[in-house]
This record gives sequence, structure tokens and C-alpha cells, in this order.
Amino acid sequence: MSKPTDLVQGTLDLLILKTIALESMHGWAVAQRIRQVSKDVLQVNQGALYPALHRLEQQGWIEAEWGESENNRRAKYYSLTKTGKKYLQSEQANWERLAAAIGQVLKTA
Repeated sequence: MSKPTDLVQGTLDLLILKTIALESMHGWAVAQRIRQVSKDVLQVNQGALYPALHRLEQQGWIEAEWGESENNRRAKYYSLTKTGKKYLQSEQANWERLAAAIGQVLKTA
């Protein structure tokens, strides 16, 4: 099995937004979901995750609400705002365009 891949600069925000677009989650659950969906290829450490969540909240793309986690601990649950949904759609389209272009270069170069 290969080692986990560090996230490319700028992709963490997109991954977080996409993950919480499905349902509101607390930070640790976001990291676990990204790891799970990527089949352990992408691993988000807390040192990157929580500053990103804070930054996204300050941008107005997500909002937080205190709740109780699965293990009965107090946790902040994050959800997408209306502005965040629009931003996610735009960024996802940009990412798909960029990934397709890089794929083309790799196939022909």
C-alpha cells in the first residue's frame, strides 16, 4: 500500500466544502470522511483542518453550530451556507476543467 498523499495546495477547502455539502459534520468527521472516500489516499491532519474550517467560516461559506458528537462530546458542526454552495459549484467546475487539462498534457507530453 502506498503512503498517504499530502493535499495539493488549495484543494483542502474544496474537499471540505464538498464533504459538508452532503450533511453537517464536526471537524474530525470531515477528516475521517475525506480519508474514507479517498480510500486512505488523502489524510487531513488537524493542523491543516481546523485553520481551514475557521477560514471558510470567516469567508461566509460555512457556518458552525454547537452540538453533541457520537461519543457525547460537545462539538462544532459545520454546514454550507447559500454562498458556500455557489462557491463550491464554481470551484468544482474550475477544478474539473483544470484536472481535465492536466490529464490531456500528461497523455500527450
